[in-house]
Amino acid sequence: MRKDNQLVVVTHICQLLTFVTGFGGLIVPLILWLTQKEKVENMDEHGRAILNFQVSLIIYSIISIPLIFILVGFVMLGLIAILGIVFPIVNAVNASNGREIYYPLSLPLFGDSRASTFI
Repeated sequence: MRKDNQLVVVTHICQLLTFVTGFGGLIVPLILWLTQKEKVENMDEHGRAILNFQVSLIIYSIISIPLIFILVGFVMLGLIAILGIVFPIVNAVNASNGREIYYPLSLPLFGDSRASTFI
């Protein structure tokens, strides 16, 4: 296995594609994780954390949509958008520096990865 912090950082940053394409923030990290998890050191843990976070955000967004009728949904969607922007950037910087990553409110859907809370 090779150490490639740049690819891990790119995988974190690719989550921001959600705000451009609507779905790229899940698809691109998924492809990178599936193709590189056996080749790049720590890619499996980071990839699992990213996918857990992205799918969790999608689930929370779906839950928020009906709550728009009682105005709570707008607040929830705003918070989800902030989380979706801030944490990929913070964790890309942390991954670049070899520090622990943290994605809050992540459901462990892609296996119980240490990266869904800390690495």
